[in-house]
Amino acid sequence: MLKIKGLRKSFGSVIAADDIDLSVAQGEALGIIGPNGAGKTTLFNLIAGGLAPDAGEIRLNGRDITAATPHERCIVGIGRSHQIPRPFENLTVFENLLVAAVHGGGLTERAAVAPCAEILERLHLLKRANTLAGALTLLERKRLEMARALATDPRLLLLDEIAGGLTEGECLELIETIKQVHAAGMTIIWIEHIVHALRSAVDRLVAINFGATLMEGSPDAVMSSPEVRRVYLGIDVA
Repeated sequence: MLKIKGLRKSFGSVIAADDIDLSVAQGEALGIIGPNGAGKTTLFNLIAGGLAPDAGEIRLNGRDITAATPHERCIVGIGRSHQIPRPFENLTVFENLLVAAVHGGGLTERAAVAPCAEILERLHLLKRANTLAGALTLLERKRLEMARALATDPRLLLLDEIAGGLTEGECLELIETIKQVHAAGMTIIWIEHIVHALRSAVDRLVAINFGATLMEGSPDAVMSSPEVRRVYLGIDVA
């Protein structure tokens, strides 16, 4: 579904993406880990269109989207959540989804009602549909952030540290929801510092450092790698 070839991005002397190659299959859940400053969010911004690469190519289902705007990428099937949820706080939960479905998914307001209600039910927010988004708990805001991305009817869902700041119990609840979304056929790329969340929900892990791919493979293989443990966890393994 997604194919990235030779992606590069620099900010002055800092190389944030260093000749990255990455492929994601239809229906796959891919996790990305790396220490702070490794280039994870830059990679998401390049995929979603918030940043333009200095070199390289991004293709979605064979279509070159390297020069496409963020809105164009949304229309062709890339949905994204952000690390810090910023809903329209003076709109209800349901109205937040309608905005996403109409302006990101291209639906009329009438046509968007049923799919938005279905998304709220799947993400356990239906009972909060008429609540102002500003009154939600952090877990509910995280759910709403993912719901808004799903309301654009994406083929590829990008999750940016969506479990950050949650309690252990809340994190487990959210993991189950993400698993359900994936089981329904959604292709997912998930950046996360909470490694056990990724290990339980993704098919494959990619570790990056200084903007370059360090290792990729099964979650267990990547997390047992001495080099990954040294770079990511600060643990030296003899």
